[in-house]
Amino acid sequence: MKNIATKTTLTALGLAAGLTLAAQADENLWLYTTGTDTRPKGSFELKLSSNSHIGKGEGDYNFTDFRPELEYGITDKLTVFGELMIFDHRYSGFDSENADGDSAHDPIAGSKSVTQYGGFELGFKYNVLSAYKDPIGLSFGLAFEHRDIYRLDGADIDQDSLVPSIFLQKNWLDNQLTWAFTGKMEFERRKSPSDNSVSGVLEEEIAFDLSTGLAYRFAPNWTVGVEARYQTDYVDPVEDGISGSESGDFSSLGDLTLGGQFQYGLYVGPSIHYSQEGWWATASILFLVDGGGDESRNISLQEYGKPYDEHEKIHLGLTVGFEF
Repeated sequence: MKNIATKTTLTALGLAAGLTLAAQADENLWLYTTGTDTRPKGSFELKLSSNSHIGKGEGDYNFTDFRPELEYGITDKLTVFGELMIFDHRYSGFDSENADGDSAHDPIAGSKSVTQYGGFELGFKYNVLSAYKDPIGLSFGLAFEHRDIYRLDGADIDQDSLVPSIFLQKNWLDNQLTWAFTGKMEFERRKSPSDNSVSGVLEEEIAFDLSTGLAYRFAPNWTVGVEARYQTDYVDPVEDGISGSESGDFSSLGDLTLGGQFQYGLYVGPSIHYSQEGWWATASILFLVDGGGDESRNISLQEYGKPYDEHEKIHLGLTVGFEF
């Protein structure tokens, strides 16, 4: 009887631990950083996220990126996902005389107040090592992204991106303390339309998006964290059929070309996470603490000392997930 009781107790504890891990699977503890967790086989999760980019060197600027996303666990190690992008642009007070139209990276001009369908993303995430069983968690991902709207100013574009990713995660203190790292390398090809006054532009871009976060569960349902995100890109603009690489300014990298570094930005800020059975929510705020790049091509660096052509002063995010 004692052995039976012992086995029953161990089985119950094992099931409880398994349910706890399942409940924690792929919850977002930060704004940009994602852990190595994947969905349990046969389970779904609906994520609704809102990420507002607020403030530039001049004028009033607010761009909000709404993303409904659906994830499905094909196996315990393989998750597939699809998401839509809804872009909301609200800005005014930008000098249109500074924008010459020769590049999609020109400063924002004029004013706009519009909500538009921005594009979609499809991808998968595969777990190699478990953060709960192995010395460190490891997952890989790959996504395809298409955009019809330029995120900075809401202009029409035709952009396709291939995004390989790597995810690392380490847990301590019986999973109370979590560290994670997300590294993305984005291969982008972007076309802007031409009109009677402005030539069309083709840009080939290789961007790096690196983020890391540390989070501590201080109460049964509450986790507080801090996050740092570094984003940079290397751009090869093509105008009138002539690319920077053909003029000797860039070096070839396969089908794409690796241009000079256009800009970089570093964000740091806190996050708060709350979870209940079946749903969870995370709120974050990140501040631009450092940035730079090529001053000869980045006008905002010349005027404000920060790369506001591409970045904003504050990123404010809220994500809610529903598991079923």
